[in-house]
Amino acid sequence: MERLRETIKKTGAGCLVFVKWVLLAGVVGLAVGAAAVAFHEAVGTVTALRTTHPRMVFLLPLVGAAIPFLYKICGMEHDRGTNLVLTAVRDAEPMRFRTAPLIFLSTVATHLAGGSAGREGAALQLGGSMAGWIGKKLKVDEKDERVMVMCGMAAAFSALFGTPITAAVFAMEVVSVGVMYYAAFVPCLLASLGGFLLAQDMGLHGLVGYDAGPAAVLTGLSMFQTLILGALCAVVSMIFCEAMHLGHRLGEKYIPRPVLRGAVGGALVLALVLLVPESELYCGAGDELIRKLLDGRTIWYAFLLKILFTSLTLGSGFRGGEIVPALCVGCAFGTWMGPVLGLPHGFAGALGMIGVFCGATNCPVTSIVLSYELFGGEGVVLYSLCCAVSYMLSGYSGLYSEQKIVYSKLRAEWIDKKAG
Repeated sequence: MERLRETIKKTGAGCLVFVKWVLLAGVVGLAVGAAAVAFHEAVGTVTALRTTHPRMVFLLPLVGAAIPFLYKICGMEHDRGTNLVLTAVRDAEPMRFRTAPLIFLSTVATHLAGGSAGREGAALQLGGSMAGWIGKKLKVDEKDERVMVMCGMAAAFSALFGTPITAAVFAMEVVSVGVMYYAAFVPCLLASLGGFLLAQDMGLHGLVGYDAGPAAVLTGLSMFQTLILGALCAVVSMIFCEAMHLGHRLGEKYIPRPVLRGAVGGALVLALVLLVPESELYCGAGDELIRKLLDGRTIWYAFLLKILFTSLTLGSGFRGGEIVPALCVGCAFGTWMGPVLGLPHGFAGALGMIGVFCGATNCPVTSIVLSYELFGGEGVVLYSLCCAVSYMLSGYSGLYSEQKIVYSKLRAEWIDKKAG
């Protein structure tokens, strides 16, 4: 009887916790989802404006100077971007609510001028800061506030990108590689689904995913081809991550004043835009370039140009995300190298997207789920193989310097090493 009473007591406590997170995740999903939808619409509007008026790119130096000036007058000149969200989850470092409007406005400005940056990384900051603020207002304890931040990350990512399962898993996996925050599974998934459904109700994500054409048939040969491509994607992901970090280091070393650094960086990006053929494909996140490549085009140097455009943009102080640029880099590399290895053109581009994303974020489970939500279940075994190889061979580099590699990629041992 004593054991039965103890079991009932634990079950009752578990039910209370479950109800609590249903309510909290619902609040976060709706609030952050609405903000993410507004963010999506704002970025889409300014992108259409820039496309209609190509001369908007001449605003790059001005916008490059304005963004760090805005952060300075708001007392956020030392803001660490997405890295702060990771430390907020792992170490309970406080996030300021002002991060949300600042990243919203600065990312929209970046896209208006034609900077090469994504949206999903910015959405992590937007969602994380909003959810953390909601947690403080509701007076949740420190541990619950960490879960709230993860819920905000998942809700914003899902509402913006339309991949709810990927968003939930990514929020749990990206902070500490090798350790999943399973206690946040239900809250993150509920918040992610809430944001996604709200976005759908408001007209977003009618067609989620990309058309990569038929997948390769699973054979010994296709496995070998995918293994080689996965290894090459690991190399490309390391180059991409190093370029991102190098852009920041060089900018801070040679132009220590942020406003001047932004102006000079904007001028350099503008010079690239004026010099490179079809430069409009490398402005913004890169979604248009991805679709053109999957549709049959091959531009062998496109992955190098996208890396250059993005590292200059983000390294000089513009704001935005790195996730879709990473997918774009992978697609460009895959559609060039995959057919050389004998893989179908579109499928190779999709493998490249998933492989480079996995190597850059160190999130293999997220990457496999992402392949399913973007391309469907066909070929999921080969996507998984590509992710596994890229994850293992990409070393301890990563997009986020505050990401910790907790479990070794090569041996059955615990380590404590920051990515970067």
